Amino acid sequence: MSRGAARRTKLQLLVREDGDQGFEVRQVSSALAWLQLRPQRVDPAAYEVAQVPSRVDGRTTFVLKSTLTDRYLLLTEPERFLWEQMDGRTSLQAIATAYLLRFGTFDVDLIPVLIAKLRQAGLLTLRPASRLRHALARNRRHPALRALEAIFHGLERVAVSSRRVQPFFARVYRAGGWMLFTPAAIVVGAALTVIGFVSGVALWRDAATVVAPIGRHPVIAVVLVKLAFFLTLAAHQVVHGLALVHYGRRVREFGFTILHGFLPTFYVDVTDIFMASRRARVVTAVSGPLLHLVLGGVWLATAAHLAHGLTQAFAAASGLIQLQAFVLSLYPFCFIEMDGYHVLVDALGLPTLRHDALRFVRRSLWRHVADRRALSRREGIWLGYVLLSAGSVAAFIALNVWTVIHVLVG
Repeated sequence: MSRGAARRTKLQLLVREDGDQGFEVRQVSSALAWLQLRPQRVDPAAYEVAQVPSRVDGRTTFVLKSTLTDRYLLLTEPERFLWEQMDGRTSLQAIATAYLLRFGTFDVDLIPVLIAKLRQAGLLTLRPASRLRHALARNRRHPALRALEAIFHGLERVAVSSRRVQPFFARVYRAGGWMLFTPAAIVVGAALTVIGFVSGVALWRDAATVVAPIGRHPVIAVVLVKLAFFLTLAAHQVVHGLALVHYGRRVREFGFTILHGFLPTFYVDVTDIFMASRRARVVTAVSGPLLHLVLGGVWLATAAHLAHGLTQAFAAASGLIQLQAFVLSLYPFCFIEMDGYHVLVDALGLPTLRHDALRFVRRSLWRHVADRRALSRREGIWLGYVLLSAGSVAAFIALNVWTVIHVLVG
């Protein structure tokens, strides 16, 4: 495993939103791009693709021409595959997963290099990563919305990161991090979870009394609970990084950013895990959420042994938030591309499941119903994903509303 400093990969992208007269040069690190950017090829009328088969080695290459700039690019078959995925709705992570499932291997620098080539030829644009940013971009003529978009864009630039973190993660792994991936850790984690569940049942019987101090000290309680949870988000990403070291892969970057301009979060670049086995990818994905499950058990068990007061309320609330984080991170049916979602698409071999499922329901489902056509297996999976996700989101909202009413009102 290499311990040297990773070469810093940068993407310099020309971004032009609808209605703009000029371009903005946006430079982001590869890990941030992985989280936020969704490349979009230009309109089909603006390019042509020609196939060039080789009579020597049997390989096929493609010539991609921009009809606007008369620039030509020679693409390999893998690059052509990536180009077809760049529809403005598919994230870079989903594109890379699709590539891995198609070709069985993945070079982490392939996508940035291809994006640079396409950008120079005027064949690539970008769409905002979130629906909020996209809505703001469509209404940039309104001064207030333009100012709000500028604020979000400025916050997106807030990032503290390092690409020299592999030695740190390797030291943490040797110092004891390896124990997280042993059978003993599984047994201990399961025991703490069971103890926490039993403690949570006992606390629930007296929930109104347990959380009453939060109502008397709402500001202090909310700040403390959120701060404690925010620190566990960093621990979540650290565990992902340790999983990479466990499987002999390299942690490319670790840092903090404001995702979509309003969501503060930590992140770790785990793209090197694509070079490992499916088992390694699954373990890496679930290791972070499982940390929340165990911490939730610890907090609830702690709360059960404390006297009524602000400290007990803080512990109980922290335990509940950790359990919710576990469900949100690992549960794949919630329209959010979290760890559990990536495990699901890896298992199904459908890297653009969410995008394809939503597009099918919006554009094709009703035609199937009107024509009384049977669904194919893939269409059935798409429909099942949307139904399960919609039902899960509704159930999650109802559960939280019921919990608030039961605890704070009842």
